[in-house]
Amino acid sequence: MMVSYDGSFKGKRVLITGGLGFIGSNLAIRLVDLGADVLLVDSLIPDYGGNLFNIEPVRDRLKVNITDVRDANGMNWLVRGQDYLFNLAGQISHVDSMLDPYTDLDINCRAQLSILEACRHNNPDIKVVYASTRQVYGAPQYLPVDEEHILRPVDVNGINKMAGEWYHILYNNVYGIRAVSLRLTNTYGPRQLMKHNRQGFVAWFIRQAMDNEQIQLFGDGKQVRDLNYVDDVVEAMLLAAVYEGTNGRIFNLGNAPPVTLLDFVQTLLNVCQRAGRGQGGFQLMPFPTEKKRIDIGDYYADYGKIRRILGWEPQVPLEDGLRRTIDYYSQYRQQYWDSN
Repeated sequence: MMVSYDGSFKGKRVLITGGLGFIGSNLAIRLVDLGADVLLVDSLIPDYGGNLFNIEPVRDRLKVNITDVRDANGMNWLVRGQDYLFNLAGQISHVDSMLDPYTDLDINCRAQLSILEACRHNNPDIKVVYASTRQVYGAPQYLPVDEEHILRPVDVNGINKMAGEWYHILYNNVYGIRAVSLRLTNTYGPRQLMKHNRQGFVAWFIRQAMDNEQIQLFGDGKQVRDLNYVDDVVEAMLLAAVYEGTNGRIFNLGNAPPVTLLDFVQTLLNVCQRAGRGQGGFQLMPFPTEKKRIDIGDYYADYGKIRRILGWEPQVPLEDGLRRTIDYYSQYRQQYWDSN
């Protein structure tokens, strides 16, 4: 089946929580180009990835509200009159969730309930797209992982994101708040946080390669992952938003074929070198204890469900996506290396 959103967002009011972050800002730019009336909500908490520069291309064509989704009174007002809510606000660092589990709980669980309650009481007709994560599965029992796989998270973040996801499904089923959840895998691309390595390996490896540093690969480097370029993720979100058949459902995103971390790093280094953007290398290192405890081993998704129902397929090959990403950071490095 092929779903189209042509014209669906023109003149529509769209709220994006976490809208100054990596995926939220790329989504916002796309929606503005589609003619939507876009409002971004972001707390700009240091080290979480929110960055006003992310929306530079459209900064005069949308609205920004600097507030925290944990502010229930604020959300009660912000959801009013909105046609769509892309709920991307969250604490996404697995390491941070283990060091500070209460903040992760507050943002990824309690705040999600506040958002949904705001919708229930102030805008029950809104359509909500929730950004979930592959981390809810934990260590895979089989590959590729489909949506029927047991949920057994290995860290606090995975547990809280799982709860946040099911709040959305519950409110769909019980209160009729139309909601769909997308379980994202490793997303990469322009506007990603580059300041530290606590939000996944991809951006940090790109930074190290561009800085001529040695990328540290833990273990033997043969761990398998799938990756999605951010434009493909945005496309999935837009399709999920407009199609009523997604209400109350959960979908994996993914890519094929998956790659080993070693192959990913070698591809990254080759792209950097060909572009004249870096001459880094890599070395294999033993797993740090705190990372080994929550490592999931190999992972790649079966995304056949979203392909069948929405016609979604990732379009950007890894090498092309890395080239676009490196070109972006080469041009705007000073806005990302230490600023967000």
